[in-house]
Amino acid sequence: MKISIFGMGYVGTVSAGCLANDGHEVVGVDPVQAKVDLINQGFSPIIEAEIGEIIAEAVESGRLRATEDPVEAIQATEVSFVCVGTPSQTNGNLDLHYIRRICEQIGSALKDKAGYHTVVIRSTILPGTMHGIVIPVLEKFSGKKAGIDFGICHNPEFLREGSAVRDFNAPPKTVIGELDEASGSLLIQLYEKLDPPLIRTSLETAEMVKYVDNSWHALKIGFANEIGNLSKVLGVDAHDVMEIFLPRQEAQYFTRLPSTRFCFRRFLLAQGPSCIGVHGQNARPRPSNSYIHSAQQ
Repeated sequence: MKISIFGMGYVGTVSAGCLANDGHEVVGVDPVQAKVDLINQGFSPIIEAEIGEIIAEAVESGRLRATEDPVEAIQATEVSFVCVGTPSQTNGNLDLHYIRRICEQIGSALKDKAGYHTVVIRSTILPGTMHGIVIPVLEKFSGKKAGIDFGICHNPEFLREGSAVRDFNAPPKTVIGELDEASGSLLIQLYEKLDPPLIRTSLETAEMVKYVDNSWHALKIGFANEIGNLSKVLGVDAHDVMEIFLPRQEAQYFTRLPSTRFCFRRFLLAQGPSCIGVHGQNARPRPSNSYIHSAQQ
């Protein structure tokens, strides 16, 4: 399959490398020339286990290249993944400036493309963003109709720093929110080598799932914080407690830590790039901030 990936940050680079490693032809798109040059020279623009070797091999084999030109990327591919950042604003809401700008670029490129093209949003977005921003902007700048002239999906990522390549190839779940059946089927074909569960659902449900997932991790972090503090006061090894209490897969986050107290920043890092706090112990995952802001509105 011929794939373009917009945004060569953490999620975009890992996705590009892993998809190229699976045999697909991938074009990475980024406005930063330094990132484009690094990828075309066979280097990864991010630091992540295994990805450097994967990028180098994919570029050498000719399955991966990068460009600054979105039009070129759209014309050369059949499906585009949007992996740009959605940073928090001072009020806690998400800044969708990058999403909007990329959709404008993709829409303009689709205007002159004859074939059917599918646009997939991988970025973390609040429920309602697909129908409220993504689809209207794409339709406005392309002059075409979503679900008829081009396809739309939301495919949230569940990658953790330090194990992103493993998580991409063996995700806890693969969620495909689809506007049209053809686009959903295209992603099913793309992910056919992955183990289930593979879920097809609506765009709104897929948007919400990522926030529920991150909020659940935030809840576990708060719980772990209290258990860690209580265990310390009582002179109990919190690692031993959590190893018994939690399933083995989750207990590894705690038992691998170097000290007897919980290292919350490490735990936040294990949950994924969108859950990184500043001060660790009292940090709240960023998507929880935007979720709270949305609920207050």
